Amino acid sequence: MSRSLASLGLGCAFALGAGMGPAAEIQAQTGAPPAAVLAEALADDRVAGALDRIEQGRDATAEFLVQIGGIISPSGEEQERAEAVAARMREIGLDSVRVTDAPNAIGVIPGRSGRSLVFVSTLDDLATVAEHQRAAGTPPRVEGDRVVGPGTNTSLTTAAILTAAEAWLSTGLRPEHDLVFAAVAEEETGLHGMKALYEQYRDRADAFVDVLGDGQSISYGALGIHWWRVNAEGPAGHTLNGGLPNINQAMGRAIDRILSLPAASSTDDTRTRLNIAMVQSGAVFNHKPSEGWFSLDIRSMEAAIIAGIEAEVESILADVSEETGIALRMEPFQLTPGGQIAGALESPLVQTSREISRHLGFDPSLSDSGSANLNVAIAAGTPAIGLGGSRGGDRGLPTEWADIDVMMRTAQHVLLLAVTLGG
Repeated sequence: MSRSLASLGLGCAFALGAGMGPAAEIQAQTGAPPAAVLAEALADDRVAGALDRIEQGRDATAEFLVQIGGIISPSGEEQERAEAVAARMREIGLDSVRVTDAPNAIGVIPGRSGRSLVFVSTLDDLATVAEHQRAAGTPPRVEGDRVVGPGTNTSLTTAAILTAAEAWLSTGLRPEHDLVFAAVAEEETGLHGMKALYEQYRDRADAFVDVLGDGQSISYGALGIHWWRVNAEGPAGHTLNGGLPNINQAMGRAIDRILSLPAASSTDDTRTRLNIAMVQSGAVFNHKPSEGWFSLDIRSMEAAIIAGIEAEVESILADVSEETGIALRMEPFQLTPGGQIAGALESPLVQTSREISRHLGFDPSLSDSGSANLNVAIAAGTPAIGLGGSRGGDRGLPTEWADIDVMMRTAQHVLLLAVTLGG
C-alpha cells in the first residue's frame, strides 16, 4: 500500500512521557512549517543531550568504521559485515535485531503506532574496493579527521545511522512510530537488499530515508535506469573459411542504429539518455568469434519512455538478425526502477530534511532524479528521500578515505529526522 505524503504532516516529532512532545504538538495542532517544528525540537534539553552524545561518541564511531570498513564486502558477499553491524546494533540496545537472507542487518527502536520510519544505509562495496582491501592486507586507520583505507567511504553511512540510533536510545524517549535502522546488501548490483527490505515494510512504512551522506543534497524522485546486455551468437570460423556471417557485423550494425535513435542525443527535462559503453568479442586476429555482447544503458524519469526505447531496440535487433543471420537478444543486467510522487518537493519529509541541512550549515541542492536504494520505495509509491553529499574522497581507489566530520553531521541529520518525523 502506498502512503500519501500528507500522512507525514501530522505527529511530526517524538513522544515525551504520556503524550506528544512539543514539536509534535506544534505541528499537529497548527500545521506549523518544518522550520518551526525543528526549532521546537532543538530547544528541548533531551534533544540537545542526544546531539551532544553524538559528538562525544566521535572516536567510538570512527573506530567502528575502521572495523566494518576493514571487512571485505563486495556485492553478494556481505554476510560478515552484516553480522558485524548486527552485533553493534545489539550492543547499543536496538530491538528485534536480525540478519536476513539478503543479508540485511536490521534493528528497531519500537514505537506505539505500528507504523515505521525506515533509515537505510548500504552494506556492499564496489568490486574494485574489495580488490584494494585484499591488496592492502591491513585494516583502515584513523588519521586526524579521516578514516583512511579502502572500504571506508560507503560504510561511513552505516556507522552514522547507528550512532544516531544510540543517541536516541540515550534519551529514554519512545517514538510514536517504529524507527527502523537497516544496512542493506547488493545496492551496487540491483538493489536486491532494498527490494527485500521494502517487501518487509511496504505496508507499514510512512517513509524511507536512504542515507548516502549528510544532506548537502536531497533527492525526492527517482531516475529509472535500465542496463541491458545485448548478446550476439553466430558461427565461429577461421579467416580462410570466410568472414560472414559474423557477429561483429551484426553488433556494429545494431549499435549504429541504436545510437541513431533520438534518445541517444536527448537533453530534455525527462533526463532521457541512451548510451552504449562496452563492446566485447573475439580474442585473436584470424578467427571470427561465435559469441559477443555490448552494453545498453537507458535512463529516464518516465517509465513509459524507457519502455518505448526498449521496444525500438528490440525491433532494431530483430531487423539486424534477419539481415545478417546472427542471433541478437537482450538480457537484463540491472533494472533500477524510477518514479515521481506528486507533492514530494513540498512535503514535510523533504522540507524538514532541508531545514535540518540548513541547521547543519548548508543549503542543500534538491533533485527529483535520485538513483540509489530510494528508487525502490518511490517506484512503488512510498515516500522516500536520499540524503547525499561527499563522504570523503578517492572512492574505489587504494587511497580511499572517509571524512569523520561528515560522518558526525550525517548522524545528526538522521537523529533530527527521527525526532521530527518519528511521530
